[in-house]
Amino acid sequence: METHLEDYLAVSKLGATRSREWMHRVMRILEAVAGQLRDLRHPAQGQLLEAASLLRQQINPLPAREISDRGVRLQPWQARKVHDYIDAHITGPLRVADLCALVQRSEAYFSRSFKRTFGESPHSFVIRRRVELAARCMLTTDAPLSDIALRCGFADQSHFCTNFRRAVGQTPAAWRRAQRLQHDENTTPPVEHFAISWRNRAPVAAA
Repeated sequence: METHLEDYLAVSKLGATRSREWMHRVMRILEAVAGQLRDLRHPAQGQLLEAASLLRQQINPLPAREISDRGVRLQPWQARKVHDYIDAHITGPLRVADLCALVQRSEAYFSRSFKRTFGESPHSFVIRRRVELAARCMLTTDAPLSDIALRCGFADQSHFCTNFRRAVGQTPAAWRRAQRLQHDENTTPPVEHFAISWRNRAPVAAA
C-alpha cells in the first residue's frame, strides 16, 4: 500500500514539474510574440503580456499577506497604455472609469496601483500633464490664457490659474513673463529649454 502511494506521489510530482515547464514555455512564447509587435499601442500586445503575467502568477503565486503589504503596481504594459491614453486625450474630459476600462480593473484597485506606479493619484497626474502642456503653449504661442486653458483641458481660465499657481507657485501670467524675459536675455529657444519648478506636487483644485 505504501509503495503504491509513493509511486503515485512521484508521478504527481513529475506531472506538476512538467506542467510548470510547459507554462514557462508558453509564457516565453507569449512575451516573445508581444515583443515582435511594432505598434506598441496594438491591443494584441497588451492581451499577450497580460496572459503571460497571469501564467507567471500561477507559477509563482505571492502570499496574500505579501501582496497586501507591498501593494500592487500597474504592469509595464498597463502603465504605458494608461500614460499614452492620457496624453492622447489630455485636451478633453478624462474619467478614472475610462482609465480603469483600459486595463480592466476596478476603480479602487486601479487608483491604488496607479499611485504606487506614478507616485500620485490619477487626477493629480492629469492636472500636472495639463499644466505642462499649458506651459508649452504659453511660451510657444501668443494665445490668451483663456484660450490656452480650454485648449489644455481645463474648465476655464480660473480653473487653470488656480491649478497652475498651486503647482508652480506663480500665476500663469507672471510665470510667462518671467520665462520670456529670461529666454530673451539668453537667446534660448523656449520650446526646448523651458522648465517648471514644482511645489512638491501640491493638491490640485477639483474640476
